[in-house]
Amino acid sequence: MGLTRLGLWLKRLCILLQVAVEVAVGKVLMTLFPERVKQNILAMGQQTGMARNPQFTHDNWIPTFFGIQYFWFILKVRWQRLEDMAEYGGLAPNCPVVHLSGQKSNIWDFMQGNRPLVLNFGKDFGSAADFLIIYIEEAHASDGWAFKNNVDIRQHQNLQDRLWAAHLLLARSPQCPVVVDTMQNLSSQQYAALPERLYILQEGRILYKGKPGPWNYNPEEVRAHSQ
Repeated sequence: MGLTRLGLWLKRLCILLQVAVEVAVGKVLMTLFPERVKQNILAMGQQTGMARNPQFTHDNWIPTFFGIQYFWFILKVRWQRLEDMAEYGGLAPNCPVVHLSGQKSNIWDFMQGNRPLVLNFGKDFGSAADFLIIYIEEAHASDGWAFKNNVDIRQHQNLQDRLWAAHLLLARSPQCPVVVDTMQNLSSQQYAALPERLYILQEGRILYKGKPGPWNYNPEEVRAHSQ
């Protein structure tokens, strides 16, 4: 059930205060106990593979925590979750998406009969399901909450920027279609997908709703559900 306009703004205000307190406390702890905080963040990074990524050392990303860009990004993610319309067992939002050619479609267009469709809002599981990568707004844009030694992608100002950035995914040779979210970020909002998330749809309904990434982005759960 959607929130009233007043209720939505009150929720946003509460979240703003909560995030401000969390970031302030994190900043203080980082200053007073840098090694302890670093070890805690590294432990969480092990869950996502970030801590094992040879392109990144902890100096590339841990110092970015609890800064102003971190604050705005976490606030955006928390606010976006208020728009979440994807419920387990409920109808899946049929959001518009854009092919890399510029052609427009909807998410349901990629469902084939009663075969499950895995929505990957993020980074080939097998033949038991179909897959669709939906490229959404950049989590670590170079002019936002940026990591060092990362791909230089600025925040998307228009659809062409987003299509150009999505083409970089093709270098990884994904074994499924790649589409992008609209500039209204409808898929990202209605699936509460930022920064990354996994879903399984079947016959228009949500069969599996993964927890938000990066810490809880779990492809193994998708494999288990799609076998």
